[in-house]
Amino acid sequence: MKLGKVIGNVTLSEQDPAYQGARFLVVHPMSREQIGGAEDAPMIKANTLVVYDDLGAGVGHIIGYVEGAEATAPFPQPTPVDAINAAIMDEIFYNPPSV
Repeated sequence: MKLGKVIGNVTLSEQDPAYQGARFLVVHPMSREQIGGAEDAPMIKANTLVVYDDLGAGVGHIIGYVEGAEATAPFPQPTPVDAINAAIMDEIFYNPPSV
């Protein structure tokens, strides 16, 4: 699972019935510094991604998402999804070991 910050929503004019009851979010992966609590740390240079969300996350939330074959596991039938929201984070406690 990776952590990312929701920075936007995707609006669909039409969708496959398999996506009923959920939506798509635009998510930017978080850096180690951001996960550690440095809110003013610059965003890492990474591509944003579109994440399927049926948990109800919104802009500004930090989510845990999975990609690839694991993202399709919650669906009863094969569904074209590259990433899915697995968790909405309330708090993160991150104390990396000193080197």
